[in-house]
Amino acid sequence: MIVIDECVSPHVAMVQRDHIRLEWQRPHRMLERARPVAWTCFCRATVYELCEGCGRAFLRRIVQRDGRHEIHEIFPSLISEAREIWTALLSGRAR
Repeated sequence: MIVIDECVSPHVAMVQRDHIRLEWQRPHRMLERARPVAWTCFCRATVYELCEGCGRAFLRRIVQRDGRHEIHEIFPSLISEAREIWTALLSGRAR
């Protein structure tokens, strides 16, 4: 019998003691044309997305509660910097 894990997107690792605290803000309209290029699994209450567009990128945090969604983002940066932050987030080194 083959068991298939239903989660196909990564999960965020447990936050590390010396993690970097990200400054989450209300969504901004600066990059309306940005699109998610990576995301965490939707099986958790908090989902993270890496969004890119127009040579810039940012992370988005979506907290799902009581049928509602609270959305926050970090300020856009260079794509390479946002990808480093994304890697840190997935590994628990940033939150």
